[in-house]
Amino acid sequence: MFASEYDVIVVGGGHAGSEAAAAAANMGASTLLVTMNLQNIAQMSCNPAMGGIAKGQIIREIDALGGYSGIVTDKTAIQFKMLNKSKGPAMWSPRAQSDRMRFAEEWRLMLEATPNLDFYQEMISGLLIENNSIAGVKTSLGIEIKGKTVVLTNGTFLNGLIHIGDKQFGGGRAGESASKGITEELVELGFESGRMKTGTPPRVDGRSLDFSKMIIQPGDEHPEKFSYSDETQVLKEQRPCHMSYTSPLVHDLLKEGFDRSPMFNGRIKSLGPRYCPSIEDKINRFADKDRHQLFVEPEGWNTCEYYINGFSTSLPEDVQFKALRSVVGFENVKFFRPGYAIEYDYFPPTQLTHTLETKLVSGLFFAGQINGTTGYEEAASQGMMAGINAALKVQEKEAFILNRDEAYIGVLIDDLITKGTEEPYRMFTSRAEYRTLLRQDNADFRLTPKGYDLGIASEKRMKRMEEKQTKSQNFVNFFKETSVKPDEINDVLEAKGSTKVKQQDKMFKLFARPQIDLNDMRKVASVEKYIQDHNLDNEILEQTEIQVKYAGYIAKEKVNADKLHRLEHVKIPANFDYTKLKSLSTEAKIKLAEIQPRTISQASRISGVSPSDISVLLVFLGR
Repeated sequence: MFASEYDVIVVGGGHAGSEAAAAAANMGASTLLVTMNLQNIAQMSCNPAMGGIAKGQIIREIDALGGYSGIVTDKTAIQFKMLNKSKGPAMWSPRAQSDRMRFAEEWRLMLEATPNLDFYQEMISGLLIENNSIAGVKTSLGIEIKGKTVVLTNGTFLNGLIHIGDKQFGGGRAGESASKGITEELVELGFESGRMKTGTPPRVDGRSLDFSKMIIQPGDEHPEKFSYSDETQVLKEQRPCHMSYTSPLVHDLLKEGFDRSPMFNGRIKSLGPRYCPSIEDKINRFADKDRHQLFVEPEGWNTCEYYINGFSTSLPEDVQFKALRSVVGFENVKFFRPGYAIEYDYFPPTQLTHTLETKLVSGLFFAGQINGTTGYEEAASQGMMAGINAALKVQEKEAFILNRDEAYIGVLIDDLITKGTEEPYRMFTSRAEYRTLLRQDNADFRLTPKGYDLGIASEKRMKRMEEKQTKSQNFVNFFKETSVKPDEINDVLEAKGSTKVKQQDKMFKLFARPQIDLNDMRKVASVEKYIQDHNLDNEILEQTEIQVKYAGYIAKEKVNADKLHRLEHVKIPANFDYTKLKSLSTEAKIKLAEIQPRTISQASRISGVSPSDISVLLVFLGR
C-alpha cells in the first residue's frame, strides 16, 4: 500500500495537521496526512468561530504566509466582527463565526485539491525510529509507513479521557476514540509528558430558545474578511448571535452538583485553560459576581444547533440541564448534547527547538495541543511552521524561524520553547512586546515575501501585496509633501475642537493630530481628488491612516526591535557546556542546559536566567 517513502507524514487531521500538510505539500514535499476519521478534517471541536484577541492576528499571519485558515474562514463565515475597534490599531482583532459543517467540508476540498498530498484513514499507534532519527509510523493494523520526517498533531486524543459528572470514558472528543500507544513510546525514548484539561459547553436546539428575551449581537455593519487574497469576498448577509446571563438561581442550581463535579472531587487533577474557565470554576473563583455572560452562537447558516459560549462544564448532565433551563430565554431548552471536560497527554514544549523539531529524535516534529497550547489558531500556526520546517529539512535547506518582532507566531513559539507551559497556553496581545509592529492590518507586508520565498504564497498574492504597499506608502508621502492653506482646513479643525492654523502647513502634521481622522482630511479637496485619481480602496486608506497616526510609536518599536536583533545575532554554540562557567548561577546552568537556547536573546527570556548570568555569557562569547 505504501511502497514509497514520504518526505513528510502528518499525524492528525485537526487545524495543526491540516495546515502542516498543506504547507509541506505546497513546498513540493511528498506528504501523507493520516487521521482516524477523514470526515472530521479540521473539525471545530469547540466553538464555531475563528479569530479573536491576538488569535485574529495569527489567522491573518497564516494567510499572509500562504496558509489556508483565512480563506476557509472567509468562505464559511456567517458573521464578522473587528474587536477592540475603540482602541488603537495594535489591539484590533478580527473574529468570525463559522458554519461548522461547511468549515470542515471546505478544508477537505482545499486539501484534496493540493498537489503532492495523499490521505489515509487509520490510527497511528507507534513510531519507526532508527539511530535517534524518525523513519516513519506504525498503524493499528500493523502497517509500517516510511517517512523522512513526521509531524505529530494529536490534539486532545493522546490517552484522552472524557468527564461528565462522575462518569468518565476514553475519547479524543465526543463520539471519537482516544489514541493509544504513542505517549508510552515517547516516554520510553526519554520524553517528559504531562496531562492537561479543556472543556466544552452543551450544544442546544435553537428551536427551543426564546431569542426575544435575549440581547441581540449583530456582526459589523461593514464587515471585513480574513484573507488578503482576492479568492474570498466580504459577507453580504450575516447571522446574529445573542447574549443572556446566568443568575444567583442558576449558580445555586449548579452548586448542587459540585460534589459530583470531577473538577472539585479530585477526579480531574490536570490544569485547564485559565482564560477560558468552566462555569463552575467561574462561580467558585468569582463568588462576588451574581451573573456571568452567555453568548448564544449559531453553528451554521441552516442548522438549528447552538453553542452556549461561557457555559463550559463537566457537571452531571442533569445539573447542566436544570441550571440552563433557569437562564432567561432557555426556559424550554432542549439539549443536543451535554458539555464535558477532557483530559489528555501533552509534552512540555521546552523539549523542542524553534523549528518545532524534537531535540531527542531528529526529524520528529510536534504541533498544536500536544505542545500544551489551546485554540484552533495557535494550533494551526504551529502546524504550518512544523510543516514548513519538515519540508525544509528534507530539502536540506535552512530552517524557517520567525522572530518575536516579525509575527505573533514567532512570539507563540518562542514562549513555548523558551518558557514552557504548565497550563494550556493561549495567545494575547499583551504577550507581544512589539504589538504595534504586529498588527492585523500589515501581516501581508511582514510575511507574504517570506511565504513567497518558501513557495507557499503565490506570485499573484505577492504582486497584490506589493501594489497595496506602494499605493499606501505613496499616499503617506502625499501627506508629508503636500501643504494645506488655513482657509482649506480651519473649518475642519474648528469642528473637531482642534486649534486652527495661521499659515499653511504640511498635511501630515495636521492629520497626525489625535482629533483628526481620514474622513476629516477628505474634506480637503486635494485629498479627495488624490483618492479618486488613484482608485484607493478601504484597505489602503486604513493602512495609510495607521502609518500617519502611529508613525512615532511604530518608529520607537522598530528601534527597540533592532536592539533585540543585535542579541539575536550573538549565537550560542550547540550543546554548549554551561557547567564550565563557574560564575553562572546554579539555576541558570540547569535551565540553560535543559533548553539549550540558540542565541543570547533567547537565553535572556528564560525564567531563572538573570541579567548577570547573561553578562557572564556575553563575556565568555567575547562580547
